Amino acid sequence: MLSALLAVLAAACNALASALQRKAARDEPAGDNLSLRLVWHLLHRPVWFGGFVSIVAAFLLQATALGTGRISVVQPLLTLELPVALVLAARLLGKPLGRREWGASAVMAAGVAGLIAALGPSGGRASSVPGVDWLVGGGVNVALVVAGVVWARGASGARRAAVLGVTTGCAFALTAALMKGMTTVFSHGLAALFTSWQLWAMVAAGASAMFLLQSTMHAGPLLVTQPGLTMADPVVAILWGTLVFGETVRGGLFVLVAVAAAAAAAAAVMVLSRSPLLSGDGGGPEDAGSVPEGEAGAPGARGG
Repeated sequence: MLSALLAVLAAACNALASALQRKAARDEPAGDNLSLRLVWHLLHRPVWFGGFVSIVAAFLLQATALGTGRISVVQPLLTLELPVALVLAARLLGKPLGRREWGASAVMAAGVAGLIAALGPSGGRASSVPGVDWLVGGGVNVALVVAGVVWARGASGARRAAVLGVTTGCAFALTAALMKGMTTVFSHGLAALFTSWQLWAMVAAGASAMFLLQSTMHAGPLLVTQPGLTMADPVVAILWGTLVFGETVRGGLFVLVAVAAAAAAAAAVMVLSRSPLLSGDGGGPEDAGSVPEGEAGAPGARGG
């Protein structure tokens, strides 16, 4: 229960961070996408640092949640960042939420809860994962990210943005898996932590994921980037939990229920991604008023 609460709090911090960082990134030139120049420019924006502080808080909350809970539970709960970001945007803009936003938020929350309840993750062996499992799991995950980056570089427009969204979600799932391994090592003391390969691998994966995130937010509208960014993370994390960390999930009809719940959550993500409160394209949920460019943020600090 504690890990679930910490995961929800981490989602809230991610929602705040993504709003601030998207506001910082959206005014940068299109030619800076997937370039270190983009990061350099963002480092000179105070609003970006506000998002960075929120990300640090989210990281600490997520690490604690992963240290006390299962990755198959924590990562899906982080997807609640999207409806939380919607509420934050509504508060910041002083606009009421419409029936569409409230309904989709409820469906997404119910979908995530249904997914976790249907799978019923239990067990796990985070402290005794064989090196070969780390090598195979990490290798496959890295290959997915590299393939996504190569694909995105050869694509343009909406396809590039969509591919980057999925790729970034996969990168954050890898970061979460390494984070869980790091928290296990931390129980043996600081010396063991700073000499562990999991810590430095997590730092490298996290930095890469953050770099991809900036390019994802810069590549296209929320409607295109957010579905893959939100859903890829929990899907890959569940695979990490079951195939590497030894977490057991229910089979049979429960798998069908889990798929249906995930599909409902994905559909809700699509609906929420169209909200002008998140995209910054308009005013309230029910009208077509406009908001000046950069006024409204959009989620994406984490895929989930």
